[in-house]
Amino acid sequence: MGNIPRLKRGEKLLIATHNAGKLAEFRELFSPLGIVLISAKDLGLPEPEETGTTFVENARLKAHAAAKAANMVALADDSGLCVDALDGEPGVYTADWAATPNGRDYQMAMRRVEDRLQAIGANSPGLRKGSFNATLCLAHPDGLDDLYVGQVNGTMVWPPRGDKGFGFDPIFMPDGFDITFGEMPSSAKHSWAPGQIGLSHRARAFAKFVEGAIEQS
Repeated sequence: MGNIPRLKRGEKLLIATHNAGKLAEFRELFSPLGIVLISAKDLGLPEPEETGTTFVENARLKAHAAAKAANMVALADDSGLCVDALDGEPGVYTADWAATPNGRDYQMAMRRVEDRLQAIGANSPGLRKGSFNATLCLAHPDGLDDLYVGQVNGTMVWPPRGDKGFGFDPIFMPDGFDITFGEMPSSAKHSWAPGQIGLSHRARAFAKFVEGAIEQS
């Protein structure tokens, strides 16, 4: 950790994503920090093929590709849902489970998770445990990087509940709550503060990122 100089207020940071929902979450998380965000989509950068088999490998792949292409410090996130009873699937292939010829269909993907759980008789909450995982990679054009990891445990619910968030949020109820990420206001889901854990996987990884990568005023 600490390979890259800390970011200062007013500096530009490339967010290596074309995912509108993920970018919106980052903009919310970064809003108090004074860092100017630019997305890979804004710059017309190609999306690299995610050939890694772990969140770390894919986060690194995306961050370094963007940093090199734009000659900027870049932050990438690789995240996904890991369902215990499905041997950790969909995991790093979370987005692939939603892939269709016309884009990503998470209603279909959520149904796919539920069908797999039903097929193995996972009907009680204790058999429907899982976690959301996020790995952030901050990469420098010269090849250095830093990693920040966050995880939140929870239970898969059915039917999907709520229209907030994105992806698998409507079927994931975090431990200690009786509502899903899809029902939760973003201010609650993304809560983080220095010295506090935060709630969502991305918020937990982001809190570590702020502590390790942002110049403290």
